[in-house]
Amino acid sequence: MSERDTVSVDEWDWLQHVVDHVELHASDYDESVRFYATVLTPLGIPSWLEDTEDERRTDFTRVSVVDRRPATTGLHLCFVAKSRDEVDAFHQAGVDAGFTSNGSPGLRDYGPGYYAAFLFDPD
Repeated sequence: MSERDTVSVDEWDWLQHVVDHVELHASDYDESVRFYATVLTPLGIPSWLEDTEDERRTDFTRVSVVDRRPATTGLHLCFVAKSRDEVDAFHQAGVDAGFTSNGSPGLRDYGPGYYAAFLFDPD
């Protein structure tokens, strides 16, 4: 990258998409799909099934859950919520469905006003 191609943090368009999609390999495909369907519904993120001859997969917009091993582990993946109410609903839906909280809704140190909640997915 040449110096002229470098953009400063202040000049960067933070709304620009930089990742096309993420593929998560699931050790228990059905449970992983249940998790993502449960917690992404309050955020208005749809899913669709794309089974092929070679694999089972469900896509949640740009996040794909795939029945493949080894499972993806240790990934910190965050979804955009439009409001604090959506963050609360995301977290509550996961907890109510029996998934494990990794941080109740609240302000975080990711920047001023950053409100988030965390859940562990099945893997």
